[in-house]
Amino acid sequence: MLLQLNNLFKWVNSGGQRIFLLKDINLEVEEGEFISIMGPSGSGKSTLLNVIGMLDAFDEGEYHFLDESVHTLKEKHRANLYKEYIGFVFQSYHLLDELTVKENLEMPLIYKNFKGSERKAMVADMLDRFSIVGKKDLFPSQLSGGQQQLVGIARALISNPKLILADEPTGNLNSKQGEEIMDIFKQLNDDGVTIIQVTHSEKNAEYGSRVINLLDGRMI
Repeated sequence: MLLQLNNLFKWVNSGGQRIFLLKDINLEVEEGEFISIMGPSGSGKSTLLNVIGMLDAFDEGEYHFLDESVHTLKEKHRANLYKEYIGFVFQSYHLLDELTVKENLEMPLIYKNFKGSERKAMVADMLDRFSIVGKKDLFPSQLSGGQQQLVGIARALISNPKLILADEPTGNLNSKQGEEIMDIFKQLNDDGVTIIQVTHSEKNAEYGSRVINLLDGRMI
C-alpha cells in the first residue's frame, strides 16, 4: 500500500460557519496505480491532490504514506518525505523564470544532495529522454507552453519519485502535445510509477486504471 486516507476532512471557517473543502474522504492507493480525480470546478480536486502531496494540511482524519503517519509528523519531516517520494506536475508549470532549463531540472537534485557529477548525468539523461537537449540553456520565457510543460514533467521525474501528482497536466496544451504528455505518463506508469492526476478530460482519464469522482468535497 502506497498511501491511505481515513475519514479525512478539511474545512475553512467563514462567518462562524465551517465550509467543507473535503468531507470524509477514504482512499487507498496501491503502488503502480494510475488514478484520475474528476469532478466539477470547486469540488475539491486540487485540494485533495495538495493534501496527498503534503502541500496542504487537513483538519481531521488520518493519512498514512508508506510506513509513516503523515498526520502526526512535524512539518520538516513531512517536507523530507514528499521531496523523497513525490513529484509534482502543475498546470502552470511552476518553473523558475530566472533559471535555465538545465538549472530548473537540477533544482530537485540539489535539494536531495546529489553530487555535482551525478546531477550532470541525471540532467543530461532527462534532456535526452524528452528531446530538449537543444533547449537546455534557454529560460522558460523562451519556450512554448508545450516545451515548458515537458520541462515541468522532466523536473518532476528527475529524482525518480514513487508517486507523481499531476494537476490538469495538459490544461494549457494543444491536443497533440496533450497526447504526448499522456503517453509519457502511461509509459512511466508501465514502469511502475504511481500516478494521480486531476483532469477535466474524459480522454485523459481513460489512460488511468480508475477514476475518483468528487462532488462538493465528497467522493461519489
